[in-house]
Amino acid sequence: MARVLAACAGAALMLATLVQAQEPAEAAQRKAREAQAVQQLETLRAQIKVLAEQQQAAGDERDAASRALREQDLALAAVAAQVRALDTQLTDQQREIDRLERERVELEARLLARKQDLARLLRSAYALGNHEELKLLLQQDDVAAVARVLAYHRYFQRAQLHQIDALRAQMQQLAQLQDAIRAAHAGLFATRDARSAEQARLETERGARARLVAELEARLKAQGAQLASLGRDEGELKSLLERLRDVFADIPARIQGAESLAALRGRLRWPVSGRIASAFGTRDAAGRRSSGVLIAAKAGTPVHAVARGRVAFADWLRGYGLVIVVEHGDGYLSLYGCNETLLKEVGDWVDPGDAIATSGASGGQSTPGLYFELRANGQAVDPRGWLR
Repeated sequence: MARVLAACAGAALMLATLVQAQEPAEAAQRKAREAQAVQQLETLRAQIKVLAEQQQAAGDERDAASRALREQDLALAAVAAQVRALDTQLTDQQREIDRLERERVELEARLLARKQDLARLLRSAYALGNHEELKLLLQQDDVAAVARVLAYHRYFQRAQLHQIDALRAQMQQLAQLQDAIRAAHAGLFATRDARSAEQARLETERGARARLVAELEARLKAQGAQLASLGRDEGELKSLLERLRDVFADIPARIQGAESLAALRGRLRWPVSGRIASAFGTRDAAGRRSSGVLIAAKAGTPVHAVARGRVAFADWLRGYGLVIVVEHGDGYLSLYGCNETLLKEVGDWVDPGDAIATSGASGGQSTPGLYFELRANGQAVDPRGWLR
């Protein structure tokens, strides 16, 4: 028994010694773990700081790119307006050339008639021969007959001179007309060259804008900021609609001379022809539901008002590009976004079918078209149930 107690005592002593030996080792391990945790925390904080700085830089770059995109969209709108002006000049010049060509044909016909008249006079003069007045005097016994023949002969001479002068004037007029036609053609060609140059510059700027948008979208997606950006875009649109209430205040609930928009449901014409590229309520990559429809259309296609109303907004809006909003009364409004150019200004009254803009890809769209919304008392409704 004593040996057992002694053995137990020895074991206890050894255990105590072992515990005492382990305590410093465990303390060292705890300190090492604490130091490692502190280091990991510092590393995490540094990563968070870097990420925050990257997001801040991305936000600043996005804002700068949005401003540049706005300026570029406005510049493209100006170029498109210049191209339309050149098209008008081409039409006017071609109309003038057609008029000159018709006049030239008429003048050539009159000139041919003059030549034929002159040829007949020359043949008559040749048949009479030289010194005809002296021959007539010698051959006639009747004085009255002599006077009459001399008068006829002098009349033919004056007619010959008149026809020759008229022929010369007609030939000079024809030469001047041909010079005018050549000058008009030269002007037409110069205008066409200018139009081609404008179109080339427009396409170059479109390409630069597309690359800018692609780069911006890639960075926003990589940093997880696209959802926030889209939310801000939607917030800006809602804020815009709130600000427009002051503009809408002086518009009567029922616009004079216009049928209530509610009564026109299912009879409104589409603002632009084309397929539906994105339907109402479709969720985008960020999960946000669309409040309107995106209609695919060639850039520069006229956009028409769906009903009578007054333009309440016409400017660039981030995420929607060049936007025009028309108030129709009774709490209804229509919104037309992603335009290339705006043809109406705030305060303008429009009728159904009036051209108010031209479709495009402003606001960062990758393909041209028209974004269209229809709202009733501030709530977006599916336009497809209203349009035919």
